[in-house]
Amino acid sequence: MPDDAGSGIVHIVAPFGRDATSMAAVLATAGLSTQEAATLEALGAALDDQAGVVLITEEAVAGGTEVLLERLSRQPTWSDLPVILLRSPRAHRRSPFESLLPRTINVVELDRPLGSISLLSAVQGALRARAKQFVVRDQMRALADSRSALARSEAELRLIADAMPVLIAFVDTSMHYRFANKAYEAWFDLPVGEVIGKNIREVVGTRVWEERLPIMQQVLAGDEHVFEVSWPARDGRRRDCEVRYTPRRAVDGSIDGFHVFVTDITVARQALEASRQHAQELETVVAERTLELQAQMAAREASEAALRQSQKMEAIGQLTGGIAHDFNNMLTGILSALDIVRLRLEMGRVDDLERFLDTATASSQRAAALTQRLLAFSRRQSLDARPVEVNELVGSMQHLLRSTLGETVRIHTDVAATPLHAALDVNQFESALLNLAINARDAMPSGGALTLRSYPLQLRGGEHASVPAGHYAVVDVADTGTGMPPEVVERAFEPFFTTKPIGKGTGLGMSMVYGFMQQSGGHIAIDSSEGQGTTISLFIPLVEACAEPVQAEPATPMALGDGQSILVVEDDPQVRMLVTVVLEDLGYQVEVVGDADGAMPILASSRRIDLLVTDVGLPGLNGRQLAEIARQSRPTLPVLFMTGYAEKAQERSAFLETGMSMIAKPFLLDAFSDAVRTAMADTVLDAGA
Repeated sequence: MPDDAGSGIVHIVAPFGRDATSMAAVLATAGLSTQEAATLEALGAALDDQAGVVLITEEAVAGGTEVLLERLSRQPTWSDLPVILLRSPRAHRRSPFESLLPRTINVVELDRPLGSISLLSAVQGALRARAKQFVVRDQMRALADSRSALARSEAELRLIADAMPVLIAFVDTSMHYRFANKAYEAWFDLPVGEVIGKNIREVVGTRVWEERLPIMQQVLAGDEHVFEVSWPARDGRRRDCEVRYTPRRAVDGSIDGFHVFVTDITVARQALEASRQHAQELETVVAERTLELQAQMAAREASEAALRQSQKMEAIGQLTGGIAHDFNNMLTGILSALDIVRLRLEMGRVDDLERFLDTATASSQRAAALTQRLLAFSRRQSLDARPVEVNELVGSMQHLLRSTLGETVRIHTDVAATPLHAALDVNQFESALLNLAINARDAMPSGGALTLRSYPLQLRGGEHASVPAGHYAVVDVADTGTGMPPEVVERAFEPFFTTKPIGKGTGLGMSMVYGFMQQSGGHIAIDSSEGQGTTISLFIPLVEACAEPVQAEPATPMALGDGQSILVVEDDPQVRMLVTVVLEDLGYQVEVVGDADGAMPILASSRRIDLLVTDVGLPGLNGRQLAEIARQSRPTLPVLFMTGYAEKAQERSAFLETGMSMIAKPFLLDAFSDAVRTAMADTVLDAGA
């Protein structure tokens, strides 16, 4: 059978005489499938994913092509259906198709009369092009059906995994570590880079290896194991752990290793033991000292408090297990995706890799957003607080909220008549308002009204239960939704608490807003009752108005370097490699070290350095301390800080001095190159002077 036979159906619209039957007979001799339609309306109804090419005569489009154009406009993204138009020879006039079909349609025009060979050649060529589209369609469907298709970026997964107080690792069938998070450094006093690639025996020791080997062999046979052990800490204190071994299955169903999750449950175990001990003591006291009822009740309350603490720790353990399960899926997706890319490269297939890279980028940005929410709740994000006018910020949210919330939500804005000046990170404030508005929309499933209100408020001491005295700009986000019962209001700001169905919310939205307000020096309060709607109030400290408003810097195109010398200080080898590559590609001379100890001899030398790029969180001296030392001998040296999590860099205005700037991790490389260009602006001007 010819190669074109499986490339789709040839649809023929030739209303005059036996034209359609004749063309179908010619195509049938080559084994092609055909289907005739009397009109364009019939053609539009017949077109589906199996359509390979459309063959139309001039007579068929004499009455207009609106029906055909409307059907072609509804093609899926992978489809560009070929259309072959057979026109009568009219050398003295323009083609009728020029006014009836736009140039964006995949059209080939052929003049009649047309021989059988020419007709067959044109149709087969169109079918070969269509066959490539079918390949793209099948690959897109296969990718959509794959639950493990690049779900997360490996770099962002490591960032989140390293932030967890849990040992997370992957061990292959040869008992060697292929992934380990940063918790291994604290537990085993080994850098992660030294753990990866080592045999388990080299990390945990011979005794533990011999005890665990039978269990690990059962896991590699397909069984999951969860058990508790005592693990001595480095300082000699007792450490109780829950160990979970989970086998990982490859695409073909075979087991290619297992994941390791180890959780420290010492506090929960000690609390439970204390609770049991207190309960025993209480029973003895009740039996022997009935006259001391008040003391016994106090002891019982202490016992119940310890039990509640134990339950909280168990809940945290369950939460950790859930996150560990998600990491299991994420890591599986990343490792599988890397295997796919590596396999294709080994096969010499470099086509279509852009889709995988685009998917990885989108996934990493979603992971970065989740990381920012975690940092916001823990008050560890780097804020870029600037003077703002609150009324203008609230008003500017109108368009975004209307496009986000939909037509069923009516939005009203009521801002103060007088300006309200504050110091805020604009992006984080807008994100907080958007989170509150989305929660309000979800509380109004049948639609309703959302009101954003801003006004000044002078609070005296004790006037508000949860807000201290002060002069505030208050922003209310009020809805007419279902409201919340008291027990939900009490837990609304807890991380990972949500009333939404599984998969509809992370439980970090309200806790992120709470963390942002606390870090900004403000406060948040909830007024809600069931059936009466909810009002969230943000209390933002007012400040004096600036003499001149801060103007946004105009966007500038990416500029290449001209051999300027840059010293990079970064302890993470992956980030260090990527930063070095992009700077060298931009034309800079780069010298790279892993910590402050390696950087100080270079800074103390007479070597020319046009810019210091340093991570804030370095081992030993941090990046801010290194910059202070560098400024002693190089007072005008520009400094660009990189930060993903830095306790002392939470407020940029207090952290940075003149000639210093900051970029938050994770960042895109074009944003990083722009930050380098901006930081070196003064140096470049001096060099050209």
